[in-house]
Amino acid sequence: MRRGIATTALVASLALAATACGGDGDDSGKAGGPVTLTWWDTSNATNEAPTYKALVKEFEKANPDIKVKYVNVPFDQAQNKFDTAAGSKGAPDVLRSEVGWTPAFAKKGFFLPLDGTEALAEQDKFQPSLIEQAKYEGKTYGVPLVTDTLALVYNKALFEKAGLDGAPTTWDDLKADAATIKSKTGVDGYWGSTQAYYAQSFLHGEGTDTVDAEAKKITVKSPEAVKGYKTWQGLFDGKGLHKADTTADAYAHIQDAFVNGKVASIIQGPWEITNFYKGSAFKDKGNLGIATVPAGSTGEAGAPTGGHNLSVYAGSDKAHQEASLKFLKFMTSAKSQETVALKNSTLPTREDAYTTEVKSDPGIAGYQGVLSAAQPRPALPEYSSLWGPLDDELPKIAGGKVSLDKGLGNAETAIAKLVPDFSK
Repeated sequence: MRRGIATTALVASLALAATACGGDGDDSGKAGGPVTLTWWDTSNATNEAPTYKALVKEFEKANPDIKVKYVNVPFDQAQNKFDTAAGSKGAPDVLRSEVGWTPAFAKKGFFLPLDGTEALAEQDKFQPSLIEQAKYEGKTYGVPLVTDTLALVYNKALFEKAGLDGAPTTWDDLKADAATIKSKTGVDGYWGSTQAYYAQSFLHGEGTDTVDAEAKKITVKSPEAVKGYKTWQGLFDGKGLHKADTTADAYAHIQDAFVNGKVASIIQGPWEITNFYKGSAFKDKGNLGIATVPAGSTGEAGAPTGGHNLSVYAGSDKAHQEASLKFLKFMTSAKSQETVALKNSTLPTREDAYTTEVKSDPGIAGYQGVLSAAQPRPALPEYSSLWGPLDDELPKIAGGKVSLDKGLGNAETAIAKLVPDFSK
């Protein structure tokens, strides 16, 4: 899973933590020597990391008094690893922090407030909603590096072969289109995910969420949420609708089927753009259709907003923090974001990075077009962790092991423990 709270609990390596911290047991920056920063990057080690490593070299060349120790930490391990390392004063100087982690770590005092620093000198260039997602209690704790949302991605050739003109705009339309595609092409029209992050769009389509942060109320079993989850559940059974995959490898199975033309549409994020193009179905990049996720009964469509910020460890010393701020400014500049977009096909967080060349990538242009429909996350540090209980229950519901009512009840009970001051 690429989004939400990390689900793999690890015992952090104290040896790694000790070597990772720029301000703990590190003599760099003393006696006029260069400052050595440690950056934990959580990007894909194969498709994305090489671009960031190259940018690190550019930064070091431009700033000979600063060295950067680059460490690629698997995304599904990074949250727990950083939490442990920061608690023992052994964290890296800079973390590529998922947007949901940023307020959570800020609440614990692990991140440095960035307001008024050079890291945010060009704050007005960034999309305002992304700056808001980097805040906790009015202060900003991250600089947006990349953003994302979910979209309905589809195989244009299969849709055209089935006589369909464009993507469906409602879940009911999607269901009907899937049946048509199956009849005309023999291929399933849609394959849904059982992961909570991917099911979030069904809640937004009914005008609700797992919680109402302002009212401090758990809403995962509200009538609106139940309606959304019923729609989600109904897309695993029917002509042209692939049955639910509840195995540990479901993500890979769904992705592989789509890129190789074995299913006509899925819900997916822009972090897979480069992998779409590697599939046999999208050797012609123009065959990749990207549309806003279908709307619910409210008529509104709303996928969750995701992405990553760069944040500075509050436990680093002054020299390392100052060097880190300079590093953040460089890595999130328009030039650096353009480079990342061109190399990695990820979405920039500032408008001046969407150059003509960047927008010539149909994947980036397509996802940029659906960003306006994305729903920002509530300003709640615990928000990302709320998907954990649902990740436990939704596969059981989709697989027929528990009823929808029972599964959502179990999730509600678990969520109540994460936000004990919220009512049901």
